[in-house]
Amino acid sequence: MTSSYLQITYRNGRAFAAYLYLPRRSGDKSHRTRVFPRGLVADITKDGRVIGIEIITPSLVTPSSLNKTLRALGLEPMKREHLAPLTAA
Repeated sequence: MTSSYLQITYRNGRAFAAYLYLPRRSGDKSHRTRVFPRGLVADITKDGRVIGIEIITPSLVTPSSLNKTLRALGLEPMKREHLAPLTAA
């Protein structure tokens, strides 16, 4: 996968969890995680690449807080319009 995308899971009409998929190679798997405030958990491969961010409580996460986490991981922040579903959730 060469581009990022956001997936939101709903239960009873409310956002239950979300996952930000980041570019990855075929066969990449999470080897370890790094926990951030507001229920953000980064999945990291054995060779240190971040392949995704689990958003445990979408209602607590803003586009700004998610972008702050991406910057802390050395990644480019995402455009607000790409994170709009998170705000709507």
